[in-house]
Amino acid sequence: MLSMWTPSKGDLSASQADGSSPGLESQTVAARWSPELSLGQELTTLETSLQQLAAQYPGLTPGVSVVDVATGDYVAMSEMTAFPAASTIKIPILVAFFRAVDAGKVRLDEPLTMEAQHVAEGSGVMQYDEPGMQYPALEVALLMITQSDNTATNMLIDRLGGIDRLNAQFREWGLTETTLRERLPDLEGTNTTTPQELAKLLGQIERGELVSMRSRDRMFRIMERTVNDALLPQGLGEGASIAHKTGNLRSVLADAGSIDAPNGKRYIAVMLVRRPDEDERAADLIREMSAMVYDHFAKPTSSFPQTVLVAPTVTEMQQAQRMGR
Repeated sequence: MLSMWTPSKGDLSASQADGSSPGLESQTVAARWSPELSLGQELTTLETSLQQLAAQYPGLTPGVSVVDVATGDYVAMSEMTAFPAASTIKIPILVAFFRAVDAGKVRLDEPLTMEAQHVAEGSGVMQYDEPGMQYPALEVALLMITQSDNTATNMLIDRLGGIDRLNAQFREWGLTETTLRERLPDLEGTNTTTPQELAKLLGQIERGELVSMRSRDRMFRIMERTVNDALLPQGLGEGASIAHKTGNLRSVLADAGSIDAPNGKRYIAVMLVRRPDEDERAADLIREMSAMVYDHFAKPTSSFPQTVLVAPTVTEMQQAQRMGR
């Protein structure tokens, strides 16, 4: 029978999901992006500041891709280096899921059966359920992202045709280094991606190029409910919002998302940090880089002249009274 899933404040129903309810050279970097996602100017001052910050964390290797959604202005640090994807691999899997929904191949309310082969240790709560349980497909996708549920991920991998079929789709989208090699939890980090490819994918989602606008909105509403807010969100100011997905292995820490600043700016930020033996400094580095990037984008976009009110003189008041007669 279907699991008894009642959306709570932090959960998501189908209607809520669709929004119906409340370093290389810059020229080379830009050339790697598709025309639809062409880059603007390199944000050299911000990039230099990030590099100087990273230098304060010896032993850590960050990869960063930041893109202004409106202008294409960008930061690129080791953006084409392949990193263990950890749970950020769940972002392209989510895209594949909603593409299947758009194509009519999967229904959001379709019951998916959890089998013994799907059960995975690590993050997620589904591993504690009995094999044979069924869940609506949307709930499985929701848990894969918000709880980073590895069992849910394995269920979707099978429902979407398996590892080879998913990798073929990734290649169709222009992702050459984003590769699913093992089912989750992939503790050895064999599944890979790059900062630039995750940023490119998020940009394609933003523009509705890979999924319908309805599915795009569902995806971002799901990603807005990611439970782990210990990385990119910690660098944001009051009034900002983020739709993101984290990743965590002993060898890498990551967060990738789309951020709305209170001034109306929207930008994509992808940060992956290779680290030795679960070095906790990686979290500090991501938080500080996130804050530095946010400060750049959240500054006022324009200055409006202030109107200075001056009390009228007695003569001016008398003239106004005469004119009003």
